[in-house]
Amino acid sequence: MQKKLLLLLTCILSISLYAQENNTSAIVLELFTSQGCSSCPPADKLLDEVREQYKNQNVFVLSYHVDYWNRLGWKDPFSSEAYSDYQREYGVQFNSRSIYTPQLVVNGREHFTGSNRYKMDSALKKYAKSKAHTTITLSNIKKEEGQIQVAYQVKGDTFDIVTLVLVVSERITAIPRGENRNRTLKNTNIVVNRIVKRENSGSVSINVPDWVSEKDKLSIIAYTQDSSLKATGATQAKI
Repeated sequence: MQKKLLLLLTCILSISLYAQENNTSAIVLELFTSQGCSSCPPADKLLDEVREQYKNQNVFVLSYHVDYWNRLGWKDPFSSEAYSDYQREYGVQFNSRSIYTPQLVVNGREHFTGSNRYKMDSALKKYAKSKAHTTITLSNIKKEEGQIQVAYQVKGDTFDIVTLVLVVSERITAIPRGENRNRTLKNTNIVVNRIVKRENSGSVSINVPDWVSEKDKLSIIAYTQDSSLKATGATQAKI
């Protein structure tokens, strides 16, 4: 009888813990930025401040460096055409005729100029009240030469894709040319690589570009999105 009662209590506790975890809020902030954009540094700075202020909370910040500013005298070393294409996907969802920097997308649900502190604070307060619909577990993380191996598992059915991104914690760059010439810029949680999966579990290998050094602090941020790119859950693991 005692064993059955203990088993029942264990099951109830497990369900309770899962429900608490599943109901935790998750705020995903995706900043589309560029070192070649003169209006981007204030947004980069604000994102860094948010990361520091909310480092012990479920706020996940990402810097996606786009490539369409590279033609103006400075090629952003962190930029990728793939991130510009991803931003265009948001443009379709938001019915926008054009894309811009610095654009901040919050949980895939709204966007605004990334340097707007008032809108940032309002969004953080607003989405802190929302609940995540999925839980994501990252495990078996292994760092090998040129690659990061990681296994993932998603619980919950409110998602269409799970996005796994490898990020560099921060970089400081002196800019000699372009719109930000003679400025020193700090970028935060720079997206190194992005992988999208549709299965609720699996293993992935994330390639690490040559510009990433042994001194860089790396993390994996994983977040689920529905068919309209709205974020439904997120997690992070340091490497």
